[in-house]
Amino acid sequence: MRHGRKVNQLSRTKAHRDALMGNMADSLIKHKRIVTTVAKAKALRGFIEPLLTRAKTDSTHNRRIVFSYLQNKESIKELFGAVSEKIATRPGGYTRIIKMGFRPGDSAEIAMIELVDFNETYKGTGNKKSAAATAKPAAKRTRRAGGAKKAAPEAPAADEATETPAAE
Repeated sequence: MRHGRKVNQLSRTKAHRDALMGNMADSLIKHKRIVTTVAKAKALRGFIEPLLTRAKTDSTHNRRIVFSYLQNKESIKELFGAVSEKIATRPGGYTRIIKMGFRPGDSAEIAMIELVDFNETYKGTGNKKSAAATAKPAAKRTRRAGGAKKAAPEAPAADEATETPAAE
């Protein structure tokens, strides 16, 4: 029984799992998308999203913390350079997992995990919300509905041309 285990063990020891996640995160930062099994992709999402959040604030402290996970100077430069510029305005959800079917050899379910802001195919496909977000910087969003007030519908204006004259 799992009994509250929140991390998928992936049939590996802790050291092996940490090395696997570090290497996969390194590849994801370098190549912007990788193909792996669904279980590993979901585990990688939980591993890399906090690192991406840290990369939004470029400081020596954040660089050292991220380096302790990735152990690759080139990935750190890429992460705090090009990647952090793209994700600067995004409040979370930096990765996307797309299931791709089953692997021929062992029928394992495979998926592609990618950085959302680096996929040009999905950008600008009629999404009004993203166009509005680029037009003006919005205030900090909250999950509460109380912050956004809806405008009351206006009463229809009476048009003199459409009114019927009163019979005398």
